[in-house]
Amino acid sequence: MTDIIDGNAVAAEVRDGLADAIDTLDDAGVTPTLATVLMSDDPASQTYVSMKQQDCEEVGIEALDVEIDPDAPAEELFDTVADLNDDPNVNGILVQMPVPDHIEDRDVIRAIDPTKDVDGFHPENVGRLVAGDPIFKPCTPHGVLKLLDAADVETEGADVAVVGRSNIVGKPLANLLIQKADYGNATVTVCHSRTDDLAEKTRRADVVVAAVGVPELVDGSMISDGTVVIDVGVNRVERDGESTLVGDVDFESAKPKASAITPVPGGVGPMTRAMLLYNTVKAASRQEDVPVDLE
Repeated sequence: MTDIIDGNAVAAEVRDGLADAIDTLDDAGVTPTLATVLMSDDPASQTYVSMKQQDCEEVGIEALDVEIDPDAPAEELFDTVADLNDDPNVNGILVQMPVPDHIEDRDVIRAIDPTKDVDGFHPENVGRLVAGDPIFKPCTPHGVLKLLDAADVETEGADVAVVGRSNIVGKPLANLLIQKADYGNATVTVCHSRTDDLAEKTRRADVVVAAVGVPELVDGSMISDGTVVIDVGVNRVERDGESTLVGDVDFESAKPKASAITPVPGGVGPMTRAMLLYNTVKAASRQEDVPVDLE
């Protein structure tokens, strides 16, 4: 019987687990505050930001909404980030990507104060993660580890194939999995578009994490019986004249062979949002020097 890993349920547990920490901060006169900066008229980006703000409100985090005209000069965005860096009432800053073409994503990431970089993408935070001393774990990789924990998947000694080498998921997840830590100590193979015989790599893995952005790339023929499959991909495709969401895994062919698998939607996506809340509470605790209990 394949275990369908319910990301919505695990995310709800993470949000519930933040309640005591938020109460502790509240008793100290601190309200965790996340500033979301949107410089886009893309409907998907607008929806993502709206969902993150709603998540904040539901758990007691203040959501500060900042919108900038996509045609505005780059200086307006960088000045906004600088102001948020200097604002003692703002604990976390999230600039919704992608930003307009006349601005480099990496320049925006580097402009954010590392102590408020709740995405965990600033070079300082990336370096700390690689060194085994992270302050903020990037939200999606951290969410993947939480899902593995919830499904009682042991990573120590396991062979893990990470399909995708992005700075957002693939690279940081691989680094977390190889560390001497809980939900680490794995042997990790990072696969990508230049990997020769991808199926051979995924078939010998105990855990396959698909995070490459190619609809249904990994199918049942590419995994072995009993494999744990974590599908990070979210792709919109047209089928029978209708738009639908699919992952990087062909769910129907992979499910019968997997011991556990995440669906799309309802798998990794809710965890990414939950771990953003986690990082915001952690940032407030560190900045205000108010110890809280975070698992």
